[in-house]
Amino acid sequence: MTDTDADTDGADSDRGLETGTDANADTDTDSNRAETDTVTATYTETDAERLLAFDRDGRTAAIAQNLDGYAMLKVRPTADGDELERYYGFDMALDHVGELLAVSPHELPIPDAADDMGM
Repeated sequence: MTDTDADTDGADSDRGLETGTDANADTDTDSNRAETDTVTATYTETDAERLLAFDRDGRTAAIAQNLDGYAMLKVRPTADGDELERYYGFDMALDHVGELLAVSPHELPIPDAADDMGM
C-alpha cells in the first residue's frame, strides 16, 4: 500500500465507508471518474441532479441526488432509468448498487467529486 492509498483509506473510514479502498483503483485527475479492474464509476451533474453511474461488464447501476444535496439518494438500474429505491445514507445506496452489479460494495470505486453524496 502506498502513502496515497493510506490517505484514501483514511478518508473512506472517516465517512464510515470502506468503499474505494481497492489497491488497484485509479482515479482521473478531474475527480469525476474512478475505476477498479472490474468496475467503472462516473460522476456527472445535470440541470436537476448529481449522478453517480457504475458499469461492471455491461451491468449498470446509478445513484442520483438533487443538486442541492439534501434529498434522499435514488438508486436506478441505469442513469436515466426508473427509481428502484431511496436511501438517506450513501452506504446503503452503495449496498444496493453492489447487489445490482453482483459485487461487494467495498469494491465500488468512488470518484472524489461524489464522496459527499447522501444526507
